[in-house]
Amino acid sequence: MRRIKGSPNEEDTCSSPSRDDHVPVYTLVLVLVLSVCTRFYKITEPPHVCWDETHFGKMGSYYINRTFFFDVHPPLGKMLIGLAGYLTGYDGTFPFIKPGDKYEHHNYWGMRAFCAALGSCLPPFACLIVLELSHSTPAALIAASLLIFDTGCITLSQYILLDPILMCFIMGSVLCMVRFNTHRLRPFSFSWWFWLLLTGVCLSGSLGVKFVGLFVILLVGINTVFDLWRLLGDLSLSLLDFGKHLLARVFGLIMLPLFLYTTIFAVHFIVLNRSGPGDGFFSSAFQSRLIGNNLHNASIPEYLAYGSVITVKNLRIAGGYLHSHWHLYPEGVGAHQQQVTAYLHKDYNNLWLVKRTDNSDDLTGPPELVRHGDIIRLEHKETTRNLHSHFHEAPLTKKHLQVTGYGINGSGDVNDLWQVEVCGGKKGDPVKVLRSKVRFLHRSTGCVLGSSGKTLPKWGWEQVEVTCSPYVKETPNTQWNIEDHINPKLPNISLSVLKPTFLEILWESHIVMIRGNSGLKPKDNEMNSKPWHWPINYQGLRFSGVNETEYRVYLLGNPVIWWLNLLSLALFVLMLTVASLAKQRGVKMEGMRKVHCHTLMEGGGMLLLGWLLHYLPFYIMGRILYYHHYFPAMLFSSMLTGITLDIFLQNLHLLLSSSISYHLMRGGQFIFLLGFIYSFYLFHPLSYGMRGPLAQDPASSMAGLKWMESWEF
Repeated sequence: MRRIKGSPNEEDTCSSPSRDDHVPVYTLVLVLVLSVCTRFYKITEPPHVCWDETHFGKMGSYYINRTFFFDVHPPLGKMLIGLAGYLTGYDGTFPFIKPGDKYEHHNYWGMRAFCAALGSCLPPFACLIVLELSHSTPAALIAASLLIFDTGCITLSQYILLDPILMCFIMGSVLCMVRFNTHRLRPFSFSWWFWLLLTGVCLSGSLGVKFVGLFVILLVGINTVFDLWRLLGDLSLSLLDFGKHLLARVFGLIMLPLFLYTTIFAVHFIVLNRSGPGDGFFSSAFQSRLIGNNLHNASIPEYLAYGSVITVKNLRIAGGYLHSHWHLYPEGVGAHQQQVTAYLHKDYNNLWLVKRTDNSDDLTGPPELVRHGDIIRLEHKETTRNLHSHFHEAPLTKKHLQVTGYGINGSGDVNDLWQVEVCGGKKGDPVKVLRSKVRFLHRSTGCVLGSSGKTLPKWGWEQVEVTCSPYVKETPNTQWNIEDHINPKLPNISLSVLKPTFLEILWESHIVMIRGNSGLKPKDNEMNSKPWHWPINYQGLRFSGVNETEYRVYLLGNPVIWWLNLLSLALFVLMLTVASLAKQRGVKMEGMRKVHCHTLMEGGGMLLLGWLLHYLPFYIMGRILYYHHYFPAMLFSSMLTGITLDIFLQNLHLLLSSSISYHLMRGGQFIFLLGFIYSFYLFHPLSYGMRGPLAQDPASSMAGLKWMESWEF
């Protein structure tokens, strides 16, 4: 491995090291072999759907079948899962209905193997990253061992999930970034460009799998800002050359990732060109491009008329269709009348009949168009109850009024009357199907019909709340368009002119994903993990099985490794503080002390920043959180542990004699490795599955290992 030098103007007491350590090829191969073996062992078991395989396996099937769906994450991870399944013989016919469903003859192993292969890259990546940052083989091997023998990382890598794909791209981004940093003295060389562009590719992959990839983008961005600041302070570099450096980074770390990220969505939209379960989350114009959707190449009447049967879609992204059903609001929630909600999927209960205020229908004469300012009734097609509001409070949104279904067979009262308003229109303007933005003003109360975007409890079937808002300002929440339109008396027009551009559907898909993410709230009686639980390994996740007769898999980090990571964080902060004080006081450092000072401040500091960026944001997230969200941060914590323990062991001579400290260093390295292996031996049934008695039974394979009451195995 080539020599690493500091920049010419670095002359402080913690300047860059000049060591020439490297990991022998056979050692790196051993790391890779152990990683592959631990991830691929029993990869086909259990032969049934486990945990979120029900989601991401199903989405892989959608890609194979080219069926459009909605998910809160960007599409790259699911596309790669679908591609892996397709290339290994999976035909996309397994339904992935619920955890526990048997795969039987379906070829599922390819998708699991793909995720395991990417999960197997994590320990070698960690080894190479720590080697670049510390120039220490023992530190690199400690970091790799932490990930090889962690039961949590193994479990998360063995199933059809997005996490191993995400973590592979995150680690790839960090590895490419540190490799690029080591080429700073050879700017614009082939290897310099290679690592710069590969960093951009990995960043686009990270964000293309999950929005959590933004955290590693922020890490690389901070590193780049400091790098440019250093270059700006190099007086031997002309401003023209600095401009070249700046433009190169803008191209490699902004423009290239943005282009690749956009390309991912272009492929996503091209492949998923058939109508599916995700249609209703998107606008009518978006749906018109999907083969099989009732709006695709459709012809419907252009103008709304009395006697038309319609569906009404809220213009708030993921606002849903105006919907009703036979179920009533429960006692204590406004009036005990029929529920009116917004539903995100196509359904017969979305149909409404447009009627005059006097309920008269001329079946023989020409159709009369509905115009701006007209007062109408909307009768629910299935239940024949009218859209209704009154001075009762809405279920969830304070100061808004309740919307219900009232009356029977068209009969009702004055609270069923709504005035049609075409946004930007004037009195007498007709209502255009799909193209007019329409509002419905309640005549009796003066409020306006809207979708709050809030999810109702189970009594409302977790559909979206519809209210009558007293705030009559025009917003997407209170704007609707007429989508489906049935009226045999009216001539039809083609909808092909409504197809949106690529940039329009790209923008809309991101708004839908962001709002979908923010709408992920804990359901009744659902466990919501807390961020403070994660570093202490407080509680895991059941992947499969509950009782003694079932095949049980439990996601839980190796407690020895996780608690060691936590202790090492505290030790690192202490060591960094001592090194910073020594530097500030001008303590002269030579040889290895100088190297360790540099490693703590730069290498360790970067990993600490990575851990903070991937962990702290979860404290301010309003969505439901799960234990597995911590694993990207755990990667940085494990690499930091490798550096911290290595420097601590190598500096024991500051406290003890050289001969004793050397033997303690070697003994400590051996004890750590032995501890990782033995703890893995004890807890490996959590990853590879277990049957029989539960942990509290002395006959259980996990007897005596339930060290915390919150563990559920």
